[in-house]
Amino acid sequence: MIAIDEITRVRAQEPERIAQALRGRVRGAMPAEADAKLMIIAADHPARGALAAGADPMAMGDRGELLARCVEALSRPGVHGFLGTADMIEDLALLGALDGKLVFGSMNRGGLAGARFEMDDRFTGYDARGVAGAGLDGGKMLLRLDYDDRGTARTLEACAHAVDELAEAGLLALVEPFVSRRVDGRVVNELAPDAVIRSIAITAGLGRTSAFTWLKLPCVPQMERVMAASTMPALILGGAVSDDPDAALAGWAAALALPTVRGLVIGRSLLYPPGGDVASAVDDAVGLL
Repeated sequence: MIAIDEITRVRAQEPERIAQALRGRVRGAMPAEADAKLMIIAADHPARGALAAGADPMAMGDRGELLARCVEALSRPGVHGFLGTADMIEDLALLGALDGKLVFGSMNRGGLAGARFEMDDRFTGYDARGVAGAGLDGGKMLLRLDYDDRGTARTLEACAHAVDELAEAGLLALVEPFVSRRVDGRVVNELAPDAVIRSIAITAGLGRTSAFTWLKLPCVPQMERVMAASTMPALILGGAVSDDPDAALAGWAAALALPTVRGLVIGRSLLYPPGGDVASAVDDAVGLL
């Protein structure tokens, strides 16, 4: 275990310690209780160039601060794991923050936020071999479905192959689907219930097997109807930082009551909450479980 200000020295002079930290960490485990719910902290946004949180467009631009917030969030009771790209996971492994945690590697980060090629979301992060080699518990992929963008087809095919490869390794494939469109050149995710149901139906059919596939879904109206679209386990995502944290908590609580919802995977809403108190924000979310 090292301090944040020692990471650069280790990367420059002892890079082999990164693999050692990953191999040596105590791995987490899925809760044994049949009705247990997971709390996963997510921080894979920067790799797509998406650094905003709340009103600050560069909130996630300071890596030391982001790591400190992740360490604090992961230290709170009831937090089960972390989702991020290799750079974040390796830094946190060096810091000892991932001991006893489930860890999921973020896979396709090539659809850069705001880019003309955003829907052609290439796998520039982990692949299934990298997820397995790092001793992680699964891989996460983003699947945005824009019916007017040819890049969607390549992303759809790549996600199907990743589902297969993760399943062959016995690793969880966490797929985050949206029906998306461009408004004034900017990608917007459709959050109407029918759109989310359609995205679930498409995701459920990916790959040669769905045995290891979980869903990462937004909290939207009519969640009972939305979650009836699949038998796959689902984690509810937090989305952008809300101006009304109480309303966000209420929405997550309602979703968690549904049988296929197996927990929460929250990023900016807990790492950069209004008021800045990471520990309290995480504790409030854990309290819903």
